[in-house]
Order: sequence, then structure tokens, then C-alpha cells
Amino acid sequence: MRDLTLIKIAGHDRPGVTSVVTDILSKADASVLDIGQAVIHDNLSLGMLVRFPTNAKAQASLDSVLAAMESLAMQVRFETITEPEYGEWVSHQGKDRHIVTLLARQITAEQIAALTTIVAKHELNIDDISRLTGRVPLESDNGNSKACIEFSARGKAHNIGQLRADFAELASRLDVDIAFQEDNMYRRTRRLVCFDMDSTLIEAEVIDELAKAAGVGAEVAEITEAAMRGELDFNASFRRRMALLKGLDESVLQGIAEQLPVTEGAERLISSLRKLGYKTAILSGGFNYFGHYLQKMLGIDYVFANELEVVDGKVTGKVTGKIVNGERKAQLLRELAANEGISLEQVVAVGDGANDLPMLSIAGLGIAFRAKPLVRAEAKQAISTLGLDAILYLMGFRDRELD
Repeated sequence: MRDLTLIKIAGHDRPGVTSVVTDILSKADASVLDIGQAVIHDNLSLGMLVRFPTNAKAQASLDSVLAAMESLAMQVRFETITEPEYGEWVSHQGKDRHIVTLLARQITAEQIAALTTIVAKHELNIDDISRLTGRVPLESDNGNSKACIEFSARGKAHNIGQLRADFAELASRLDVDIAFQEDNMYRRTRRLVCFDMDSTLIEAEVIDELAKAAGVGAEVAEITEAAMRGELDFNASFRRRMALLKGLDESVLQGIAEQLPVTEGAERLISSLRKLGYKTAILSGGFNYFGHYLQKMLGIDYVFANELEVVDGKVTGKVTGKIVNGERKAQLLRELAANEGISLEQVVAVGDGANDLPMLSIAGLGIAFRAKPLVRAEAKQAISTLGLDAILYLMGFRDRELD
């Protein structure tokens, strides 16, 4: 093997630096074995691992690079790489790769220090760090700000369960979200995103709103909470709640639909997904009437929910057809994936309740969104600090690609 040299260049970013260096190297017939560049706050860091055909050409070329960079006020360093070192680097090819995503309203050094300590503890090596969110002015209101940093790591974590537990403890302690995913071909090839509706796409439980209108709000809300925590069978609890709505006038439905609070980030997320060619679906234990209202408002492709039975302008307290419970949601997700001609790995599922766990568990990316403790503990990924559009970061997108 001929001489190998690692060239490291740093300084104020300006056009043409890479061009100047590679032009010099080309005259020495150098091969570029690795290259990487980052710009942080207009400061450039450029690295190239090159191989020269002869020692004489190497020395002359490096002298020219040094002179050219000095004329541009850039710092340059050269490091000789030995054959064993190069062989060790090549041997890392094909090792397991992972993506660790840190999300918060504002990211601090403490959060990064704690996260990277866990990564090192589990013998993973960070190769790359990228900011996915846009630039935030200093005077911005941090109440609705969002920040996301993505870490690319390689290596084999010997205890994935403990690694996830460590991340979960850190997320709870520092009020952040941390996602840990395998870096594979499916991450940027998802094609279908399925949402729960109540307390996911909207910041309300529609059945509770109906119950308030019927004067039985407290009784229904208590049953709803127990069901979402997984303490009650969904079908039985659903029938109990529905029975309490008997006699409600149909006229209240439209008023409730018009007042539904759409979750932070939902409109941006679904608009972005539509532009990118994704299909979207509502798979809800709520009601079709409200699902179709959101479908029209947001531009969602499919809606599957319960059909509220109304006779002579009055709610009967019953539903028609199959109840959309957890198992039904998972079945519908499978059917949609098959109809779209994609694998389950290409599906994203998002929900907050225990009845969402079956679909979260079979989707390639299952996300517990502002979920109950039981659901956060069971789901592989969770988002609690930001809005729904944070899902775009878990899918690998940057703000500059979308806005």
C-alpha cells in the first residue's frame, strides 16, 4: 500500500476550499479513500483520507496544499495513517449501525453529556452528529420551540433492553425524548402512517365531549381513563360508555367537531407527508363522524372508526359493525399495508392508549405519543415533549428539507 495521509482543514467557511484541495491532489494522482465535511456557525471542518502513488508525489502535493490553505487563512494538519490502522478502519464496515435521536424544546450540554455517556457505556461509537431542526433566533419564544439532534452510532450493544431502560430514565429525568432505532434501509422508505385519533391527532377524547353534552361527563371520563390505562377491557368499557350516551341529540355532533383541538404539529406533519407521497390513515376507537371531519380538514387518505348509531335524530347508545379495538386496529394496519403493496416495516403507527399497543408493536416504527405510562413503557419509541411533527425527525427528515 502506498502512503496514506489524513488531511484535516479548519477555518472560516468560504466557497472553493474543497475544490482547491482536490485540484492539487488530482495533479499527484491521489485517490480519496474517505471524506467528510461539516460547517458549524460558518466554521468549516474538512477531512480527507488520501492515498498517493509515490512518496515524492505525496510530499510535493502536501506542500502545495499547505501553501494554498495558508493563503486562504485556513488551518491544515497532516497525519500519516499506517496499514494496520487502515485495516482496522476497514474492518468496521458492516457493523451494526444505530440512530439515536434527541428531542426537546431546547437542547442543553447536560442532556448531550448524559446521552453520550450512555452511548459510550454500551460500547457504541458515535460517527456523526447532525442538527435536524432549523436555526432558532436568540429572541424566539422557547415555549413552542423545538430542537432535535441526531447521532449516528456503530457497534453492537450487548444489552439492548438495558440501553433502552437507560435512555428512558434519562428522558424522564431531563424532560427530553430519546429515540433509538436500527439504521437500516427502511428508515427513509416508510410509505404509510397510521394515527389514533383521540388524544393523538386531537387533544381530546370525543366520547368524553359527547358525554359532557349528555350530562354524564364524569362517569364516562372515569371509564375512558381506566380503559386507556389498560385497566379495563376495551370492548366492555366502550359499550358501558356508549350506553350512557343514549338519547343525545344528533345536532350536537357538528358543534363538537368544529371545536376539536387539533394537536400541535399535526397539520405540518400531515401536509409534509402528503407532499412526500406518503399515505395516511386514522385507525380509531372513536367515531367515523369525527374521523371524516378531520379527514377533510387535514387531507387524510383513510378513516376507520366506529359508526355511531343514530335513529330519529337521537343517539341510541349503540354502534353498528365491528368495534375498532386494539386487535382490529392491528388488523386494519396489516390490510392497509397489503393494499398499498408495502411491508409492515414501511409503516409508522402513532397512538397514546393501551388499545394502540397492538398496532404499535407490528409497525416498523411504532410511536407512543404523549402516552399513558403503560404505553410508553411498552412502545419502542415515545414522544412526549414536542408536537406530532417531531415524528418527521424520527423518520430522518430535516426542517430545511420540508419548509
